[in-house]
Amino acid sequence: MSKHYDLLVVGGGINGAGIARDAAGRGLSVLLVEQRDLASATSSSSTKLIHGGLRYLEHYEFRLVREALQEREVLLAAAPHIIWPLTFVLPHHKGLRPKWMLRAGLFLYDHLAKRKRLPASRALSLNGTAEGKPLLDQFTSGFSYSDCWVDDARLVVLNALDAQARGAVIKTRTRCAALVRGTDGWTATLQSEDGKETSISARAVVNAAGPWVTDMVNRAGLGDKAAGLRLVKGSHFIVPRIHPHDHCYIFQNGDGRIAFAIPYQQDYTLIGTTDVPYDGDPADVKISDGEIDYLLDLVNGYLAAPLTRADIVWDYAGVRPLYDDKNSNASAVTRDYVFDLDTGDGDAPAILSIYGGKITTYRRLAEHALQKLCPVLGNHASDWTATSVLPGGDMSDGNFERFLAGVRTKFGWLPEQIAYRWARCYGTRLFDIAPDAKAIGDLGAEIAPNLFEAELRFLMTQEWAKSAEDVLWRRTKLGLGMEQSDINAVRDWFANRADQLAAQ
Repeated sequence: MSKHYDLLVVGGGINGAGIARDAAGRGLSVLLVEQRDLASATSSSSTKLIHGGLRYLEHYEFRLVREALQEREVLLAAAPHIIWPLTFVLPHHKGLRPKWMLRAGLFLYDHLAKRKRLPASRALSLNGTAEGKPLLDQFTSGFSYSDCWVDDARLVVLNALDAQARGAVIKTRTRCAALVRGTDGWTATLQSEDGKETSISARAVVNAAGPWVTDMVNRAGLGDKAAGLRLVKGSHFIVPRIHPHDHCYIFQNGDGRIAFAIPYQQDYTLIGTTDVPYDGDPADVKISDGEIDYLLDLVNGYLAAPLTRADIVWDYAGVRPLYDDKNSNASAVTRDYVFDLDTGDGDAPAILSIYGGKITTYRRLAEHALQKLCPVLGNHASDWTATSVLPGGDMSDGNFERFLAGVRTKFGWLPEQIAYRWARCYGTRLFDIAPDAKAIGDLGAEIAPNLFEAELRFLMTQEWAKSAEDVLWRRTKLGLGMEQSDINAVRDWFANRADQLAAQ
């Protein structure tokens, strides 16, 4: 007999994980399936920002910007280990947007939503300042404002962990191969990596498959009812750190677009993003030579020490599954989310398909999704996620620096680099990695630099990590700067535990 759930969520990106968490917290039985690893597509390929979207004001997306600005404070409180304030420096380019326009936009940005922890924008002199030093001499003034940084892939994992803690079942490497609508619910055929098929039933389905959302609509036999999907590629590259301070730059371009230069993993700078229409396989998306040239030309229009291709140490690209609002400009396509709730003739089992959305507003998206689904499922539980912390975020007053100081005191034997990274990645969950450890030797073998067996076991058993790539590029970013021999060592470690992984 197949297992039965109230809700099947297809897609283990931020929207799917957020919805699974919210639904489980309302007492619904939930199964989330992801065909690859959590956050393996769009949700690990973002610009890593929790932000209102300053440039969206030019497209009159006031509701979206307001909602996003409100969410900054909510998410800061929920996950202070993986989300933190970031100051943005906006140099004034005399040939582009005039100062009065920038000042007016920032005024709206400051006042569309209440701020508790983030400072207001201000005018900035760049002459002889740390912010001005990396820039060409012609940039003498600008503005600063605040948004937040986020470890995007870890945000997905934390939502999945909280969903699981509240009763949800999370299955990675599990493809939803077919959906059949019956009179009382849906029957789903699930396929594991080895090709084995199982069947489950669910009262309702959430299609949060991201770039594959229309594929799932087709598998459900509703292809003629699919809403419009617009795939837009966003690409980034990483270079050695270009400036000594912790602020981020936002650079305007003559085509109306912008690019960010963001401090990344202490030693690097993250540069992006692009907005390019995409019609290929979302699983094979890569940065193009044209995108690299575009970003280099853009940032070199500001930097005193220009970058070249030789400076690039890593790159990545992702596909944004946006709602097709028929805008001819890929940069202007709405980043707002759109729901398509199909209940057949009115009383058939529901399927909710999600188009678009931003990582910043994922929690509100999940909340709104459950507000639509709960009446269909006869659930009357209240909204709850706005005041609930994510796993690892339960530190006193949300004060990460105080928490980090306590970690350093308690684990004086732990190398500083590891202590900081663990505190950032895991928050208060770091105490579960090796609870009995009293010395570095208690963490097991060092499989790769600063990566010990204890952490790998923790990620494998507690966070669904099943490969070196899961660990090195999503659960952590240790792959940056790692030698190929070290990457191979992590791969070998997982290969030697194939039987254990298969049993999970």
